[in-house]
Formats: sequence, structure tokens, C-alpha cells
Amino acid sequence: MLSIELQISLVLFFSLAGYLLSSRINQSAVVGIIIIGIIIGPSLLSIVKYSDAIEMLAHLGAIMLLFAIGLEFRIRDIYQLKYALIALAGIVVPWGAGYFLGYLFGYPFNVSMIIGVSLTATSIAITAKVLEEMKKLTAPASRAIIGAAVIDDVLGLLAMSIAVQSAKGDIAFTEIFITVMKAAVFLTAGIFAAPHIKKLFVKLDEKRLAREFPHFLFMTAIMFCFLYASIAEVIGLSAIVGAFLSGAALEGVKFKNSKDLKEGAEYLHVIFGAIFFISLGILANLRDLTFGMSAFFAALIIVAVLTKVIGCGITAKMAGFSRSESLVIGFGMSPRGEVAMIVALIGLTSKIISQEIYVAIVLMSLITTILTPVFIRKLKW
Repeated sequence: MLSIELQISLVLFFSLAGYLLSSRINQSAVVGIIIIGIIIGPSLLSIVKYSDAIEMLAHLGAIMLLFAIGLEFRIRDIYQLKYALIALAGIVVPWGAGYFLGYLFGYPFNVSMIIGVSLTATSIAITAKVLEEMKKLTAPASRAIIGAAVIDDVLGLLAMSIAVQSAKGDIAFTEIFITVMKAAVFLTAGIFAAPHIKKLFVKLDEKRLAREFPHFLFMTAIMFCFLYASIAEVIGLSAIVGAFLSGAALEGVKFKNSKDLKEGAEYLHVIFGAIFFISLGILANLRDLTFGMSAFFAALIIVAVLTKVIGCGITAKMAGFSRSESLVIGFGMSPRGEVAMIVALIGLTSKIISQEIYVAIVLMSLITTILTPVFIRKLKW
């Protein structure tokens, strides 16, 4: 077993190779790093395994990435009705289509429900990174994607609760209602707390402590980031949603004496974010996909992409976005990433789905993660 230090060194070394590959194939760094992850993982060379250390660092990477992205967004701009409608379409259409796909392939009701829920997920981390690379985070379509993805996480939580409980034959509506209300309270509190948090940081920046220790407020910001992330996980949301909200709460804050938050966050998310993206490739073992599952797997990928593009894209067009912006929003909502993997893992550990279906969902999330940057970069918007 390799030491933790050597594992980290190897992962970062191969992440650099991912950047070189991306440059050669003229694609996003995300695509190159994930492909390298597949190559060095159990699918091909088995150089690096998905160990506890890599899992932990990858989790930190996703949190740091979304914190840095959040610093670019005003928190009140995220919650708009049109974003909520896009998110709703991004839940209903994939869920229904995924369930119908499972039914066509002869899977029972409970399995089809999990397949449908896995398609409702949206990995905000993937698209946000690509948009950042393209320097289009402030574009209207980008804000729609981020806003809808945050709301999507809450709606996806509701869908997952219903699917798992219905699979067990007992839907506890009270429990679902309480879970959703906790999420709503957390998100609403994030909006109202944001200006007060900014004022607190500005006041602290004026103190002698900030002049003596310019990094003090950056450490405080990271503390807030992990606090928000932990609260999000406690109430059932993804930790990255909490990290994003903590960053958005500090958007636009200017310091006289302390180090800039964006600069510090940039260094952290570049390092740990690379570990996160390469871990997605390491996690997916292509050898586990049997020939008998190939037809279902191919159909799953097609349905995964089309349902988000159609559901979110059409809704975005109706909300006033242009045709190209609507396509960007549809494809931007397509990557399932780690979110669908979590849904699949819950289905597997709950003994609802088989190992083969679990692998198909994991690989689907990986393929949609790779395809999304390709399509977004090709579109003219």
C-alpha cells in the first residue's frame, strides 16, 4: 500500500498530465484530467486506487471549488423564479424518462425509480469549472445554470427521499416534508445572513489583528465554508451547496489590510479540485460493465443528455433566453458527476439495485461529465 504522501504526489503528477492532454486535444482541463484518471485507475493501468485518502481530498476539492465559484455570485441573484422552473423541469423530465427506460428494460418499479432519480442529479462543480475556464461565469446563461443547479439539489433530495421510501414500500410524507423544510430554511437563511457576514468581515479587517496577520480573515472565511458545508450535509443536502452559499455570502467584499479571498481560494481549489476531477476517472471501473448491459448503458447515456437538454433547454427558452443560451443551459445541467454516483451508491447499499446497474449509473455520470465541457465549448453564445 502506497503512503498517503506518495498517493497525493502521484495524483497531482497525473493531474498535470491531464492539463497537457487537454491542451493537445483542445478541450477543458476537466476532460483531460478525468480521462487521465480513467487511464491510471482500475479501468486500464491500475496505478492508483480510489483510497480513503483520495476520497477525502477529492471531497475537499469539490468544497474548495464551489467556495471559489461562490465568490463570483451575488447570493440574491441565485434565487429567481425562472431558475426554479428550469430546475423543476430538470427534475421531472429526467425522472419520468429514467423510470420509463427502466420499465422498457424490464426492471421492477423500485429499480426504475432509482434509475430515474439518478438522472435528476446535476453536478454544479463540473459545469462551474468549465464556465470559469471560459471566463463566462458572469454570463446570464451561466448564472441560470448555477442558480438552477443549487435549486436542483434541493428538489433532487426530495426525489431521492421519495424513491428510496417507495422502494421500501412505505412513504413517510412527514419525514420528506421536514427534510425539504430544513433545506428551504437553510437556503433562505443564507440569503439573509449574507450582508451581515460581509459587514462582520469588513469590521474585522479594520482591527489591529487583521493588520498584524493579513491571512486571518482568509482562514476565517475557510472556517465559514466548512461550517456551511457541514450544516448542508447534516440536513441532507450536498456539502458543495453549503460551500457555494458561503462563498456567495462573501461575494464582492473588499479588504484594506487582509489578503484577497479570491486569490487564496484560487490556489486551494486548483490543487484540490484537480484531485476531485481525477478521482472521478479513478472511481469508474470500465471493466465492471458487462456486454449484456451495453444496450441499457447506451440508452441511459442518450436519455441522460437529452432529458436535461430538452427539459431545461425548452424551459429556459420559454423564460426568455436565446436559442444558443438555452442549449448551453440544457447541456450545462447535464453532468451528473458525483451526485448521481451518490444516488447509485444509496440504491446499492439499500439493496434496491444490482452491482451492474450501479456501475452503469456511475459510468453514465462519468460520460455526461466528459461530454458537457465539449458541447459547451463548441456552442457559440
